[in-house]
Amino acid sequence: MSYTIEEHKHRFSAWAAGRAASVNNCRFSVDQAKEIIEVAGLNRLLVDPNSLPLPQDTDDRHREWRNNVITAATRFGLIFTHGVAAKLINIYLKAGFVCGGYHAHGNVRSLHPPIDSVLLDELSAQNIGGRRRVWNEARRIRWSKFDSQQYETVINNIRSSMPNQALWEVERYWRGYQ
Repeated sequence: MSYTIEEHKHRFSAWAAGRAASVNNCRFSVDQAKEIIEVAGLNRLLVDPNSLPLPQDTDDRHREWRNNVITAATRFGLIFTHGVAAKLINIYLKAGFVCGGYHAHGNVRSLHPPIDSVLLDELSAQNIGGRRRVWNEARRIRWSKFDSQQYETVINNIRSSMPNQALWEVERYWRGYQ
């Protein structure tokens, strides 16, 4: 098997996603993350941003992806919440597409950003979109414990707070790099 840029991008993206999504009470290895991503079929998306859903279909497809990831995780005896599944998916696609030079592509602009406590804390502190109550409720629940509705509420509020912007742009408020 030759080593292609697609395989290289997949390995890096899976590594980043596995490191970011593994949390207390839901620990897993990078190898497990990579296999979960592959079983869920997400690796087939990284080839081309045109393989991603159209913006109007992203939320429905993301729900399917989360369910596929949650099911794939059971192969390892892991119980993923929608929050953990979303973090794995979102970091994987961010590394492959947003940071891979496709940030302006319409399908990439609608990809969900990774959600974590660092981002939620800053959204609340700055009262982004006038939605401090929403951000505080999400902080109280904790991203790693989100069910599907709780996760989607956060995404919908990010989208409403940033009309006409790519969803990845909310990460200007993420202070995890400091």
